[in-house]
Amino acid sequence: MKQKKLMLLGGIRYLLPVIEAAHKLGAYVITADYLPDNIAHKYSDEYVNVSIIDRDAVLKVAREQEIDGILSFGVDPGVVTAAYVAAQMGLPFPPLASVEILQNKDRFRDFLEANGFNCPKRYRPTDEIVYPVIVKPVDAAGSKGCSRVDSAAALAPAIEYARSESRNGRIIIEQFLTNAFSSSDTDSFSVDSELVFCSFNCQHFDATAPNPYTPSAYSWPSEMPEAAQIELRSEIQRLIRLLNLGTSIYNIETRVATDGKPYIMELSPRGGGNRLSEVLKLATGQDLIENCVRGALGLPMLPMSDPVYKGSWAEFIVHSNKSGNFESLEIDEDFAKQHLVQNDLWVKAGDKVASFTGANQTIGTLVLKFDAHKQAEKALANSSKWLRVAVDG
Repeated sequence: MKQKKLMLLGGIRYLLPVIEAAHKLGAYVITADYLPDNIAHKYSDEYVNVSIIDRDAVLKVAREQEIDGILSFGVDPGVVTAAYVAAQMGLPFPPLASVEILQNKDRFRDFLEANGFNCPKRYRPTDEIVYPVIVKPVDAAGSKGCSRVDSAAALAPAIEYARSESRNGRIIIEQFLTNAFSSSDTDSFSVDSELVFCSFNCQHFDATAPNPYTPSAYSWPSEMPEAAQIELRSEIQRLIRLLNLGTSIYNIETRVATDGKPYIMELSPRGGGNRLSEVLKLATGQDLIENCVRGALGLPMLPMSDPVYKGSWAEFIVHSNKSGNFESLEIDEDFAKQHLVQNDLWVKAGDKVASFTGANQTIGTLVLKFDAHKQAEKALANSSKWLRVAVDG
């Protein structure tokens, strides 16, 4: 039997468990981007140097390689390219037209409004704006280019900042929704457009970070009321069916606002960054990453069901709030003995680190386990009591 070939767009660290899962299934893995020094290329079977946003160039390579599947796991810029290549080659992937809606925030909001989903109010720069609003690029992920604006005087700089992080130069200005509970950003999965695994969590933010809208931690399970989770699950299922998304992993951001309404903020047909699916495997025993690879290669799926959490789990995004040279990561010894499951530090002493303006400035992750949700929340809200990131600069 011919060995199956999987193409992964990008070369970031979050691809390593995807490569491991593909190798476990006997697949040959090709990683592709224009940065040959990216870490994932050291673990794949082959690297090709091509821009992942040049979809025709990627298609040419994919045809030459005779690939059996393609993914852009954790790599937002490559998702539309993956859908395009899959459509041209008849490979498993959500439909290109649907992916193009999901990957552009303005088109996604149009679709939500047209189909009766809850949606924040949007503004044009010339509209009479009711503040606060949030300004963000339509095609960027990881909170890059996002900022809250509380007055007309601050709008123009926020628009300029958002455009600087946008590939197509378009931005969106919309009502700032105040959370009634912690917002959620986690991964889920559908098979044949049926939502088989739907998770919700709590996003945490560092108010002292240069960009306070970049998540600094996550915890599972969610604190949202069960009724809100049930309604959100139903709406996510409705969205997946309307767009005929088939078999796919998703990174989904949701929230319940102080107006009492639940909102689907973003749904992208890719695994999320920040090791979300990896933590979900530890917390629930279900392997979204292996099923993601299986789906891309047309292999039988592992059975899945909505998560039941084994305790309360958390992931802390290690970061620095100033730029400089990394010195050390210091974790309280007693805290580590009780709660630390994994310490995945990406830098060493002397490495340059940048201040935390977006998810791309992450310097490591900590996976933590607690007996109860309140215990996790308290630890994440008071991380300075058990953690110190020492940076000289």
